[in-house]
Amino acid sequence: MRARRIGSALSVGVLLVSALAAGGTAAAADHRPPDKQPVAVGYGGAVVSDTAESTEAGLDVLRKGGTAADAAVAVAATLGVTDPYVAGVGGGGYFVHYDARTRKVSTIDGRETTPAAGSETMFVDPATGQPYPFPVAVTSGLGVGVPGMLATWERALDKWGRFDLDDNLRPAIKVADRGFTVDAAFREQTRQNEKRFRQFGATRDLFLPGGELPEVGSKLRNPDLADTYREIARHGTRALYGGSIGRDMVDAVRTPPVAPDATIDPLPGLMTVRDLRDYETIDRRPTHLSYRGLDVYGMAPSSSGGITVGESLNILERFDLSEMDRAQALHHYLEATRLAFADRGRFIGDPAYVDVPQRQLLSDRFAAQRACEIDPAQAATSPVPPGDPNGPGTCTATGAATPDVNQGVHTNHFVVSDKWGNVVSYTNTIEQLGGSGIVVPGRGFLLNNELTDFNFAPTQGDAPDPNLAAPGKRPRSSMSPTIVLRDGKPFLAVGSPGGATIITTVIQILVNRVDLGMTLPEAIAAPRASQRNSATTQVEPAFLELPVVAELQALGHTLAVNNTSPLDPDIRTSGDIGVASGLEFVGHGKVVAAGEPKRRGGSAAGVVHPSR
Repeated sequence: MRARRIGSALSVGVLLVSALAAGGTAAAADHRPPDKQPVAVGYGGAVVSDTAESTEAGLDVLRKGGTAADAAVAVAATLGVTDPYVAGVGGGGYFVHYDARTRKVSTIDGRETTPAAGSETMFVDPATGQPYPFPVAVTSGLGVGVPGMLATWERALDKWGRFDLDDNLRPAIKVADRGFTVDAAFREQTRQNEKRFRQFGATRDLFLPGGELPEVGSKLRNPDLADTYREIARHGTRALYGGSIGRDMVDAVRTPPVAPDATIDPLPGLMTVRDLRDYETIDRRPTHLSYRGLDVYGMAPSSSGGITVGESLNILERFDLSEMDRAQALHHYLEATRLAFADRGRFIGDPAYVDVPQRQLLSDRFAAQRACEIDPAQAATSPVPPGDPNGPGTCTATGAATPDVNQGVHTNHFVVSDKWGNVVSYTNTIEQLGGSGIVVPGRGFLLNNELTDFNFAPTQGDAPDPNLAAPGKRPRSSMSPTIVLRDGKPFLAVGSPGGATIITTVIQILVNRVDLGMTLPEAIAAPRASQRNSATTQVEPAFLELPVVAELQALGHTLAVNNTSPLDPDIRTSGDIGVASGLEFVGHGKVVAAGEPKRRGGSAAGVVHPSR
């Protein structure tokens, strides 16, 4: 094996025991992954991800001398096997990296793009002149964006890796060949998608073995994905960006491969092989602000995450949350995000197409303007209007008031650090749980539906809408991979999935940790509430059990659990918000790796050298 930029031979791989000879599912008695644990403490590098196999893949790369970037690629590729409904080469994401040598935070925008044939009316039904229903647009070829995942891995390794892409794909190939053990969370996610998965032959064959939901404890193999990864390892990313994998993908987008007994006729997509060849990631300068003396770095547009997290924190810094009772601290958090989401909707989009006033939105002057609108005795009535980031700094907001537009609620986020002190915070996605529902035949991965993150029709009244589709445009995202420095060195790395609730989850975790005195594991586990300039604040079921609920309701907050699928109101979900992961650097090389104790089956946290 060839190592990148070093002379010694290094071996990358995950030690797995005894291969299965048959495809599909099989009894899982021969090999089980390490048990999940939501918290790990130790040295030498750390990983927190959704599955035990992906965390172990990252740790193994770290043990073999890989960097945080190397391990991140191994984790992401393995998640494409073990967490395929929210990850994989059919999607995209945002990669935030701290370089210990330069003490610099950098980011890669690997967001999907609109095919060249797209337009701002692409989601308008020509027969009616009205936007397509959201579920129709999701389960189609039309919503599929040009994927940026694989290009992001290549760019990250070029900048910060020691191993080649083929080396970092080996753990995922082994897991795909051998299979992973189905747990209750995976079966439940499959159940939520069962109706639409049955519409596509390749999807049904892969995820509904024998035509049934996979049994908990069975083993699910994906030899097609293993072969896809092998082809990428042999031929590089061009295998997808213009090669045979890409051609198969385009065929599936333009002519969705429905099953013979399908009851739907999905909208065809617009992607071409030329679109794939033209795809490029973008190195972007991160957003940056100071909060309570900490330096908070996030993702700039095309994601709205960094700006909206930053504006909310800037507003909150005008108040001493640590001296407030819990009800007032939560009230101020909810009101700050309400205001920031109004500004997000009005001003943020792909900066290649929209003049985003990023500096003004993150300025102390604008934060003071917005903070003065918070009434400690009464919740505002949403939708509230956006502020004027170029205005005189008065307390009165201007412009049309528009509510938050629905986005997907499922992505995945993971964090990695290495023994040199490099850190990665990486959010990647295929948008909805199960993406478009379309598995590329013979390739073993789902296609995204990221283009449904665009607004289907103008939302801003007389003002221009920054998030309408256009050729080559990246849809606005809420992904918020975040790295926090203290005195120039890593203090926290956090992020979460959850569509637009990503932003509020990251803010709430930071407030819990920095202002309210919680440990990082406590900050992640705490019940969540998400206010996104809507009449109702979305909360988790556990939040409604908190003693402060009556006080928040007395302040005018309307709280409600959202426990139905955005694609089918008859499909019930848990009502949880996000699945966060984080790292805290506590000094002398020691790291606290923390994830979810319960949400979506819990996280898998691990360190190279556990503390004794």
